Amino acid sequence: MDFQNTYLKDVMAQVASKNADQPEFIQAVEEVLKSLEPIVDLHPEYAKAGLIERMVEPERQIMFRVPWVDDNGQVHVNRGFRVQFNSAIGPFKGGLRFHPSVNLGIIKFLGFEQTFKNSLTSLPMGGGKGGCDFDPKGKSDNEVMRFCQSFMTELYKHIGPNTDIPAGDIGVGGREIGYMFGQYKRIRTAFENGVLTGKGLTYGGSLARTQATGYGLCYFTEEMLKANKSSFKGKTVVISGSGNVAIYATEKATEYGGKVVALSDSNGYIYDENGVDLAIIKDLKEVKRARLSEYVNLVPTAKYFAGKGIWTIKCDIALPCATQNELNGDDARTLLANGCFCVAEGANMPSTPEAIDAFIAAKILFGPAKAANAGGVATSGLEMSQNSLRLSWTFEEVDEKLFNIMKNIFWACSNAASEVGMDGNYAAGANIAGFKKVAEAMMAQGVI
Repeated sequence: MDFQNTYLKDVMAQVASKNADQPEFIQAVEEVLKSLEPIVDLHPEYAKAGLIERMVEPERQIMFRVPWVDDNGQVHVNRGFRVQFNSAIGPFKGGLRFHPSVNLGIIKFLGFEQTFKNSLTSLPMGGGKGGCDFDPKGKSDNEVMRFCQSFMTELYKHIGPNTDIPAGDIGVGGREIGYMFGQYKRIRTAFENGVLTGKGLTYGGSLARTQATGYGLCYFTEEMLKANKSSFKGKTVVISGSGNVAIYATEKATEYGGKVVALSDSNGYIYDENGVDLAIIKDLKEVKRARLSEYVNLVPTAKYFAGKGIWTIKCDIALPCATQNELNGDDARTLLANGCFCVAEGANMPSTPEAIDAFIAAKILFGPAKAANAGGVATSGLEMSQNSLRLSWTFEEVDEKLFNIMKNIFWACSNAASEVGMDGNYAAGANIAGFKKVAEAMMAQGVI
């Protein structure tokens, strides 16, 4: 990207130089800073205060080894991370990812994005992220437990209800959160249920947390569609992924009247022209932890395709919910050629810059991840509120609050874009709206 603003251009050059081995982080920073040019042009005080330089540098980066023993007595060592990116508007908040691809650059990109995502929710949460290059797939419950206990034995030193509140992400669900919470409680000899979110309902968790990211994605998307005189009703929908986000996005999109015809996993994708049978998907993925390819054994009319290619399926609405950079420029052009008019991101940064440029140039509806997939962290924030109040809200109460948060996020993006003459560019609007709150807080708190 070419920067017109000299200050931002210089900051971006510094980021690229200092983090040359972290392409995802560089990509995330560049996408945000480019959107901020209209705002930074109006505020020369930001350069004097070194605001952007501080904003792109994490407050703290923690790396540690995680030794654990498998069921055969063999010792393994993984690398753990926690990046505490920005606490200007609240304690650090963001998930933990357990996946072989995890490295410092990916955690930094996620923590940077989380800062603005959390700001958009209007809840008092700063940005952070963590994880480990451990793969829970194929491991026994006891192996996962021993790993989580080892991971928390180091992590506990750096977190707390008013300091840093981790949650789940890829590879970290209720099982992993439970094991980590148990170890934290054992070490601290205190029941601090506000230290982790995504907990089980019997020990401080929140109803609707499981559904939150997928539901929130559809709440945002439906509001974006309504604002542009459309809706999910009668539309064909393609969703990548088949994990938590994809499953509950499928559920809510179907409730809104859409027909979800495709889902994917790391091996391939299914196409069911009649609309996927969600009950079968839930059983395969949530109960049996099976591969998506088994769907066609239960639904003979469905088709399974190995490898990538889900974006070749004709659809009106595309919801990428798998992982970063899964949808590239060629995929975007294919979607556009097939008549797709709406894309909303359920995963973190699933579209490459080339794909985003194609969507914006075509003037279709595009909901960026930091806005569209904020439902998970928003509900984590609501879980924190319940923990602080020692209360438990009903599913309906949490869901209503989530709906209103996602609706407000859309309009914050829309209004911010309009204020700088970029009507309908919700990607720019999300960056600007998220940035403003963090920037004001940082300026008020001095050079720290």
